[in-house]
Amino acid sequence: IEECVSKKYTHKSCDKVFCHPWERCVEGKCLCKLPYQCPKNGSSVCSTNGKHFQTYCHLKSYECQRPEAKFLKKGNCVSEETFKISLGYKDSRLLQVKPVNDKELFVCDSKWTMNEANVACRHLGFQLGAEYYRTDFNITELSHCFQVTCRGLETSLAECYIEKKLRDSNEGFVSLYCQKTVRECSSGEFNCANDKCISLSKTCDGINDCGDLSDELCCKECRNNSFHCRADVCIPNTNVCNKEVDCLTGEDEAQALCSGFLLRHVFDSFPFMMLSLFVKERKLTKTFLPQINCGVVNHTLTRRKRIIGGQNATKGEFPWQVAIKETGIEGSSVYCGGVYIGGCWVLTAAHCVRATRVHLYRVWIALLDTIQYDKETDTYRLKQVIIHENYNAATYENDIALLELKGHGQGECSLKYSTPACVPWSEYMFKTGDKCKVSGWGLAKDYAKQYVLKWGNVNLFQNCSELYPGRFFEKMTCTYDGSIDSCKGDSGGPLVCFDAENVAHVWGIVSWGENCGEAGHPGVYTKVASYYNWISHHVTRSLISRYNI
Repeated sequence: IEECVSKKYTHKSCDKVFCHPWERCVEGKCLCKLPYQCPKNGSSVCSTNGKHFQTYCHLKSYECQRPEAKFLKKGNCVSEETFKISLGYKDSRLLQVKPVNDKELFVCDSKWTMNEANVACRHLGFQLGAEYYRTDFNITELSHCFQVTCRGLETSLAECYIEKKLRDSNEGFVSLYCQKTVRECSSGEFNCANDKCISLSKTCDGINDCGDLSDELCCKECRNNSFHCRADVCIPNTNVCNKEVDCLTGEDEAQALCSGFLLRHVFDSFPFMMLSLFVKERKLTKTFLPQINCGVVNHTLTRRKRIIGGQNATKGEFPWQVAIKETGIEGSSVYCGGVYIGGCWVLTAAHCVRATRVHLYRVWIALLDTIQYDKETDTYRLKQVIIHENYNAATYENDIALLELKGHGQGECSLKYSTPACVPWSEYMFKTGDKCKVSGWGLAKDYAKQYVLKWGNVNLFQNCSELYPGRFFEKMTCTYDGSIDSCKGDSGGPLVCFDAENVAHVWGIVSWGENCGEAGHPGVYTKVASYYNWISHHVTRSLISRYNI
């Protein structure tokens, strides 16, 4: 966790969170898209500087470049319309809000949290957000107030849900204190990535106290009934089973969890109507973005224990697995595996291929038995081999390569009986102890040749640098089971891990190991998530960007 905190992750870190649909993930950071890259569908909106935008997404991507153009209202711009907020009534720090086409009122303290406080202070020009807020009971004569609900990532209070309501007898008004300068944090405080200080007791509770989300992104567990994502992120309980994925591996929307939530929103104290405009529009925009279909198996994977010591695969069980052969060698036997990732592209290990031999390689799709071919098996020649420019044959560092298949006809690759595996974009998606699957046509334990595709369950292992001192590097991962291991002949093949919805991600590419399947000798793989940007640079981002990250 200390290492995680030292990396200063924020709401702009796509290793931990999804980027907004008006952003894209580049080198681990959420960067602004240009307005023309937004979907054309959606309602028109008006900005504070009187500029009209086709959709909310267009405005937000424009605001990325020009922060003065904040959201004002939905619909066309009308002169003289304003949204105002102010602090200070008589001698107090009471917050007053005047929405478009409504009168100015104080804000009631019910449902007010640091999420709302930070947005209000940012709206007022305090980039660090709020220092704290209090409840003021001094004004008793007012019968109405505004109830405000924000997600905490809005840049204007106008993007939040604002409702005029009758003030309860015991309800006070919000008195707000914005953070003006950075100060040194004390021992009982958490130092946010933006250098703001908050109480340690306010971390990991699903509320964005820091304002940049850094207090919720490195959490072993979560407080106050907030939900713990496997990437050690805490999200508000209200975000669970709301039909929008927040956790990188989708556990907050997993069917097993959400089947019990069917009636939740009927009785929930936080109904859908109260979602901020920011949340609603973000959710809507995501539905217009292209979705890629990867990692889904028609075949039901069974949990068979125990390719050394592995099980024979059945048809359609590993539809991303490919075999690489070289003509003229040992009667063209399989000598490496690979993994199909979509389009005309296959991932494999760099040590499996040479760019100069591109004309000799053949990639076999939907192959199960290397002796008994069937009509579903297809063969492709290669258009090009791209070996990672920093591949080191002596140390196996950057042991990764891309193969571009030579398409049929118009150059398209319609791999009828294949499904691509998803390419992971964050190193936090899977971790030590997770059960994953490795597959290939490797040698059996007695080094006898295998002719049928085999697979086995393996567990992700912690850092293997102690077992392989000086040879296990940062962009490698390893697995261990004692009885199952990838072996010679499986090189370049996939290690796939499954998310909460059973979607397969190619977590590793078989690279090297010692003494196949023996205790104390874990198999070592190239960690694919570390090469997401390298892969997307060559194959185009849209091909592998699940959730349009």
